Amino acid sequence: MIPMLPRERIAVFLEAQAAEAGAARNTIAAYGRDLSDFLDFTTAKGLDLITLDRAAVEDWLVRLEAEGLAKATRARRLSAVKQFYRFAYDEGWRADNPTLQISGPGKAQRLPKTLSIEEVEALLEAGRDQGRSPAEQIRNRCLMELLYATGMRVSELVGLPVAAARGNPAMLMVRGKGDKERMVPLSAPAREALAAWLATRDAAEEAARIARRLPPSRFLFPSSGKEGHLTRQGFHALLKDIALAAGLDPARVTPHVLRHAFATHLLQGGADLRVIQTLLGHADLSTTEIYTHVLEERLKDLVLGHHPLARRADPQA
Repeated sequence: MIPMLPRERIAVFLEAQAAEAGAARNTIAAYGRDLSDFLDFTTAKGLDLITLDRAAVEDWLVRLEAEGLAKATRARRLSAVKQFYRFAYDEGWRADNPTLQISGPGKAQRLPKTLSIEEVEALLEAGRDQGRSPAEQIRNRCLMELLYATGMRVSELVGLPVAAARGNPAMLMVRGKGDKERMVPLSAPAREALAAWLATRDAAEEAARIARRLPPSRFLFPSSGKEGHLTRQGFHALLKDIALAAGLDPARVTPHVLRHAFATHLLQGGADLRVIQTLLGHADLSTTEIYTHVLEERLKDLVLGHHPLARRADPQA
């Protein structure tokens, strides 16, 4: 049997990732680029992809760092190589995995951007009057109140089924990543805004049904587009308009920033970290712990800016 060439092995790996692991097209393309870079390195060194040892992979990582690549980029490239050698071991191409004990550079931790309570209040107030019609204004107020009251992802918000909102609920059932469901409580303003929107939505739907015999929508925020509901892009654009109306820089305001604000404000108010984890739908508590760093930074700024000893030590104070 003619042995496979290194690029043929990489092609087999990529096909398996697409077919068996269900990796997205962009992920497969990224794996291909990263493995091609690694293969170029091993070829230049006269090494064989299937027989090289751990030291060769570590030499490659040293070269990537010398080239000035960011930690996140180096971590992503190493991840592709690790996936390849895990596959090579499983397929019997190798008797070992040379990347098993390599931890890599890790990713630089970036604190999430957030908004102050006053800024969120300005957004909520501006959301009451934003819209081309009274019905749109009622909808937009509901969208803003729900997003901040629950910390939902924007995809979860726009895709909410109307059935989940019936009966003046105190909590909403949200279907998140991996089809995992969680319950999120609603504040009094959010329940009020939701009730107002349901009444408006149902009246408009009934009128449309009588006039055009349209079937009822299963979504809380229906749309005539192919998705059947308000899109994430549509809500992003709406949020930028609301930010402008609130006197805030639209570049600072995104649905994800409002999600961060929800978590940060809860933590500032004394909420337990595991409760916030549950509300956000985080699978791992370590993902939620990033908000403790945001709070630590704010507390540090508060002390340095207002403590009399800190101000005395600063000649500019």
